[in-house]
Amino acid sequence: MMGGQDDDEELFVRIVVTGGSGGLGSKVVARVRELGHVAIPASRRWGVDLTTGQGLTAALVGADAVVHCASNPVRPGRTDVEGTVQLLGAIAAMPQPAHLVHVSIVGCDDNPLPYYRAKVRAENAVLASGLPVTVVRATQFHTLLDTIARMATVGRTRLDLDFAVQPVDVCWYARELVDHALGTPPTGPVRAREIAGPEQLTVAAAAEAVRSNEGRPATRGLRVPTVGRTLRAFADGSNLPGPDARLGGPGFSEWLARPARAAS
Repeated sequence: MMGGQDDDEELFVRIVVTGGSGGLGSKVVARVRELGHVAIPASRRWGVDLTTGQGLTAALVGADAVVHCASNPVRPGRTDVEGTVQLLGAIAAMPQPAHLVHVSIVGCDDNPLPYYRAKVRAENAVLASGLPVTVVRATQFHTLLDTIARMATVGRTRLDLDFAVQPVDVCWYARELVDHALGTPPTGPVRAREIAGPEQLTVAAAAEAVRSNEGRPATRGLRVPTVGRTLRAFADGSNLPGPDARLGGPGFSEWLARPARAAS
């Protein structure tokens, strides 16, 4: 019986969220609580350090599931790889290992970007663990595309990067992660369907959408050559979802038009 103590008590699920104070983790925490379950945010702010394991065992006491949102694109080796290994060890030591819902990135194994390489190493660790794990890959978030689109515009000139994106709303992805955490745990490591938004567009189109939404004039494009393995991987569509991906949430254009997008 998950979470509840007596048959006459309302059932609830206890879900630990690593990186629970971050952009994705905070949305997962909010969704868990919205559904009436117990969310335990686990981050340094709450006394849990994944890289050393400090506070991790205590945070996992009584947990039914763990949604692993903690990530550090600047130092992924420590947080995304070493932190994941620490987490796997702590879950394995539980009397009944919690269901681990592991956050990852679409196409990370087809791109040499160092952050993506670290995500692959973390995935390999969880898939080899033998624990009840669900790996849920997603495309880039709308917030990231918004940042890239703004950085690609200098004055009235737009730097046209030769690749497409199919970003997803972070709140919708958080809902999907929580659905997995509340579902029946697998008997071992599995991959779930990839998650992506409904709208595919180029970086140039995203930059123009941002300017149009803010009432600013259009820019003139300056094509950026596809140089290096990382850009070539994006140009080859490594970051785009596969044909069986689960699509949902608002598209990028719809997300831009929402007044509350800054909080999503």
